[in-house]
Amino acid sequence: MPVFSSRRTWVLSTLSLCFGAVALPAAAQSYPDKPVKLIVPFAPGGSTDIVARLVADRMQQTLGQSVVVDNRAGAGGSIGSEAVARATPDGYTIGVGTVSTLAVNPVLLKASRIDPLKDLLPITALASIPSVFSTHPSLGVKNLKGFVELARAKPEHYTAGSPGTGSIGHLIIEALNDELQVQVRHIPYRGMGPVINGALGGETQLLSDQFPSSAPHIKAGKLVPFAVGADQRLSALPQVPTFKELGHPELNELAITWFGLVAPAKTPAAVVERLNAAAVAALKAPALQSRLKELGVQPIGNTPAQFGQMMATSLERVRKVVQVRKIEAE
Repeated sequence: MPVFSSRRTWVLSTLSLCFGAVALPAAAQSYPDKPVKLIVPFAPGGSTDIVARLVADRMQQTLGQSVVVDNRAGAGGSIGSEAVARATPDGYTIGVGTVSTLAVNPVLLKASRIDPLKDLLPITALASIPSVFSTHPSLGVKNLKGFVELARAKPEHYTAGSPGTGSIGHLIIEALNDELQVQVRHIPYRGMGPVINGALGGETQLLSDQFPSSAPHIKAGKLVPFAVGADQRLSALPQVPTFKELGHPELNELAITWFGLVAPAKTPAAVVERLNAAAVAALKAPALQSRLKELGVQPIGNTPAQFGQMMATSLERVRKVVQVRKIEAE
């Protein structure tokens, strides 16, 4: 390339960056000038919806505009996620993405029509929820070693439920089978409520569940925990080790439920930064942190780049389980 042409390209690029640097703060300062819609891809009342509403309430204090929650349930969260991806990329429609909608559905649901890494922009991870693995007391199991010995002695004899084939719960069971070299049979149910009831009634012998919903049953002695999927041991279960401690870091990470904020692709960077700042500030509020602790939820509040890496890593982890276990898309 001629020197003049190369220099001209460099000058134009530099000018473009300069003008861009001026324009971005201006866009951030004028945004938002009307209410922001926050699409939650699940029905009201679940943990994702509860946390989203708590954060939305705090965000509007920073943004100076209302953040209105819009529940778009259906197709395992795919309907709401697609609504976010197809929205005008101006920052006035954002959404909540979860490990299910951003990592599992794109791999396992044929009805999913979005690529989360191309059609969505990460804003921040909001929070994570640890999982607990427990057995029915009738098994007499008190630790991972005891469970593995029992399961290996009777392949395909013991069962574990999930909210359905292709759900994150199903993937965890398959990953556990592969990692621990056991053969626990998967039983699909219609929702997590029936899964828990099945475990409490002895219909299934192994339960993988978010800690908040299992906690009262563990406290009552109706379930016996032997491992948790968490960054560290839970204060409520100090005697129960994490899967990472037990030498299974990938299984540990897969078992941690997380969710965060996403925006349509091509949303201006300055707007994403403004939303990130508002969400992170909300998560740092002592009152909100106290409420999340009561719910058994761990606040995160990271950068868009960090959340994007979480999304990409989870997608790769799910693809690996699906390939190894030969799980068919629904």
